[in-house]
Amino acid sequence: MDFKIRELRTVAQGRKKLLREREAYFQLMQQGLSNSKACQIVGINPKTGRRWRNGRSADRKQKAAPPVRPTVPPSGASRYLRDDDRIYIADRLREKATIRAIAAELGRSPSTISREIRRNRTVGTRGKWHYRPHAAQARADARRPRPKPGKIGQNPELRAFIQDRLDLRWSPEQICQALHNRFPDRPEMHVVHETVYQALYVQGRGELRRELAKALRTGRARRKPRRQ
Repeated sequence: MDFKIRELRTVAQGRKKLLREREAYFQLMQQGLSNSKACQIVGINPKTGRRWRNGRSADRKQKAAPPVRPTVPPSGASRYLRDDDRIYIADRLREKATIRAIAAELGRSPSTISREIRRNRTVGTRGKWHYRPHAAQARADARRPRPKPGKIGQNPELRAFIQDRLDLRWSPEQICQALHNRFPDRPEMHVVHETVYQALYVQGRGELRRELAKALRTGRARRKPRRQ
């Protein structure tokens, strides 16, 4: 194993700062090397290696500390983040790892990790946030069920407004603009024109009456393919 010992060794790094050394140490131990040999390669004191593996007993100056567990990224590809992935993210966040480092270790895009933390973190009363993996998993599971009810079908007022304007032969683009002008401070009344088209055309899921498709200016009851 090729490991480059850090050049600046005059300043004490502390347990939480020796992340590279600790990961390399546990990899060498898994390969069957002795504690002294692994510590020599990584560049740490043999007492530090034993403390990482066995923990630290309490004395007059320091409190007792449990053994350090090696951080091993979950294996296996999956489209969605799993419970093991979220636990790994939480562990690395406590170690002050960067988003890009976590993404590289999990084989994910940095935007995926950043979005996961932003959407599923728990925000306290003082604005301080915590990432709790099991709560994040529960939130992700709650959002995943399909098919989801559409926005138009869940809002009778929005549905009535769109139906009335379709009866007047308004286009979906005009309806969406009218919604923004009529209800500027009500986001639940804002939709894009694609949402209206989906409600009309998607069979079995359409929230608007199928006969309202005749009110479209094109007069089509089905979408026209645009693929080249």
